Amino acid sequence: MYFNSDGDVQTVLWFDLAIAACAILFAFVADPKRSFDRFAFGIIMLMSLGTYIVWRALDTLPPLDLSFESIWNYIYFAFELISVLYAIGSVLILMRSTDWSSLADRAALECMSSENPPLVDIFICTYNEPINVLEKSIISAQSMKYPRLRVFVCDDTRRAFVRQYCEMVGVYYLTRSDNLHAKAGNLNNALYHTNDLPELSEFIMVLDADFAPQADFLNRVIGLFADSKIAVVQTPQFYFNSDPIQHNLGISGSFVDDQRIFFDVFQPAKDAVGCAFCVGTSFVVRRAAVNEIGGFPHDALSEDMLLTYRLMERGYVTRWLNEKLSVGLSAEGLSEYMTQRTRWCLGTIQIGLLRDGPLWRGNFTIVQRLHYLHGLFCWLSKPFILCLLLAPSIYWLTGIPALQADELMFMKLGLSSLALFWVYSSWISEKRTLPLFTEVTHALTAVPITITLFQAIRKPFGRPFKVTEKGGDRSQIRIHGPTASFFALVAAASAISVVVVVYGWDAPVEFSARDCLNLIWSAVAMIIAFTSLLCCIELPRMDQEELIAIGLNGQLNCGGETAPARIVGLSTQSALLAALPSCHSVVPNALFVPEVGWVRIHPDQLTVAARKLRLDPSEDQHRGILRLIFRNAPKNVAEKGDLRRSMQALLARAFS
Repeated sequence: MYFNSDGDVQTVLWFDLAIAACAILFAFVADPKRSFDRFAFGIIMLMSLGTYIVWRALDTLPPLDLSFESIWNYIYFAFELISVLYAIGSVLILMRSTDWSSLADRAALECMSSENPPLVDIFICTYNEPINVLEKSIISAQSMKYPRLRVFVCDDTRRAFVRQYCEMVGVYYLTRSDNLHAKAGNLNNALYHTNDLPELSEFIMVLDADFAPQADFLNRVIGLFADSKIAVVQTPQFYFNSDPIQHNLGISGSFVDDQRIFFDVFQPAKDAVGCAFCVGTSFVVRRAAVNEIGGFPHDALSEDMLLTYRLMERGYVTRWLNEKLSVGLSAEGLSEYMTQRTRWCLGTIQIGLLRDGPLWRGNFTIVQRLHYLHGLFCWLSKPFILCLLLAPSIYWLTGIPALQADELMFMKLGLSSLALFWVYSSWISEKRTLPLFTEVTHALTAVPITITLFQAIRKPFGRPFKVTEKGGDRSQIRIHGPTASFFALVAAASAISVVVVVYGWDAPVEFSARDCLNLIWSAVAMIIAFTSLLCCIELPRMDQEELIAIGLNGQLNCGGETAPARIVGLSTQSALLAALPSCHSVVPNALFVPEVGWVRIHPDQLTVAARKLRLDPSEDQHRGILRLIFRNAPKNVAEKGDLRRSMQALLARAFS
């Protein structure tokens, strides 16, 4: 034994509490924006994680043989090691960060005062999205306060009504005869078409069909290309609707979507060493650079990430401008949510396996290769979540623990490291992670990603590009059967194990330290699995058009009389008032919306006194509402977490 634990359970628990208390105190007084504080907390975190994983490797593994006990212990440790290495890599990456907003301020002033700003072509990529989704991107792109732009709708499903819509609103329509190379092929079709135009744009802006840029997007971005090494300026993805986890648990206002920490925290940190990468939408690329590499690369499903690596080989940089300059539609259903993540996982693996990829070949620095490896470890660590959930049940069924360790040492090194990591994650992300809820987001994708990893071993290439469906009918309760079944089984097995062990006829009078550890472990697995199960029961989304939070002073017309009305939510189909209208005698017939005008109330609005009104706008008013609500990026969902409110919402959901 290389490590020894002194004391008893009570002493070790007091040690863990002291560590947690010190970490919480440090988090209160330290500022993650200060470099010294990030470095200091990072070093403490590295020492804790390093000590734990060395102890696990040296003191807890049985002799390697072909028995189930040995194989299970080594499988568990292998995935745990990957997870810890990923955490260590994360801490190292997060030692530094960048913020280019002040440079963007100066560049925006120069851009707006320029007599001849560069021409920008905007490519809006669409594949089967309904027009009520696509129009947000088109109208918002048209409305940007940039003097020289052309909008091209790149329709990969060749729809006549989309062509007609483009002609009606005055944007260009492009399509092609096939869907070769999916989104990359669609972009290349637009690239080659615009390369042949009489006036060649210097820059290309790429938007997915559901992303609406705010009015000053290009003014904030174009000036950053003054440095000739910058080939791409990428901005974060934000969403104006709740994702399946936020919606189904009722925590849209108290828990952030799982991509916030990646976009808001990791990408600025990667940018500090020139390793931020393109994420597929809401970015601008230098046309000459993309032409230099032969167009948008199509060798992997993650064509966006591969674009960065192809440019990186030639000395170009992807700059990350960490500002909320656009909003899109998050995956609304759990199936679509999982489809996205498995596509990203497989795309990341494919990039590494390319003949000139960053895993072992290609013209990359060691730092660039390590950053790629860190991203790969993010996906390779997902099976560890399944191991964590299944380990206690395996112990109660077979008597074989996942950890053949001194339980006091595990409590001293493992639990203290876990407590530190929770506090550190919340601190460095500025409350974009929360215990339990962050674990649930990982657990929900663990099964499909693990399946994808095994499929990638057999056949990493050749799987079709699956578009994330958005904008469909969500008015009915849906249950994601396979995933719900898995978590129901885990939750039931964990709960039954605890009940049988504690209350069974042969339950021991005193439990061993190992039994106590696995009882607690079973309870934690049960809570995570049960919460994940709730997410698999998808609640209806009654409004086809998401109400956008807004603050406007309008007026309400009730039978010829007008009354003030404060508008706090608005879409092309409805408006939400801050209070009930003061004119109670008749049904309101029109609502005055600033910059849009008097909008007719829908004839089906029969309620005299209602805060939510159905609207029936004209075509011009419809587009005017879109311009109004997406001119500035709305804040419809939480951008920081609140553990107390999230737990209250979870309990309400569990017992509803």
